[in-house]
Amino acid sequence: MKKIILVRHAKSSWEFNISDHERLLNSKGNNDAHKVSQAIYGKIKPELIVSSDAKRAKTTAEIFISNLKINPENLVLNNLLYDFSGHDLLRVIKSCDNSVNELMIFGHNNAITNFVNAYGSIYIDNVPTCGVTIIEFKIENWNEIIKGKTIETIFPRDLKG
Repeated sequence: MKKIILVRHAKSSWEFNISDHERLLNSKGNNDAHKVSQAIYGKIKPELIVSSDAKRAKTTAEIFISNLKINPENLVLNNLLYDFSGHDLLRVIKSCDNSVNELMIFGHNNAITNFVNAYGSIYIDNVPTCGVTIIEFKIENWNEIIKGKTIETIFPRDLKG
């Protein structure tokens, strides 16, 4: 049995004239990352965290890691996750070491929504920024990934306060 926790990066800022790759989180994104990560505290125990190396995804991952009290050494940055279609996202997942049973990924749309709809059991029109989707798979090897069961979604709009 394998589990993936997919997180779309939190809302980013368009305030500065910088490259897309370098965009920072805005205040709403920062607040949502704290709120959502606190809401899933104790529900997950990822052994490996892989994030796009884009600043907004990496920063979202760092906030989650801090709030979930995960060893920051478990974070791997991967430029392939700076992916908007989902083809490279699937490649990254399939190449994951099979000793990892619980994998957490921080990435971008449309890759996250496309993956969730292709491999989860619940259709989601659009995974929002800082949205979390958890999917379980009845597989032993990541490269054999098949349709799994969506066991939980946590979106910022669903959290009060």
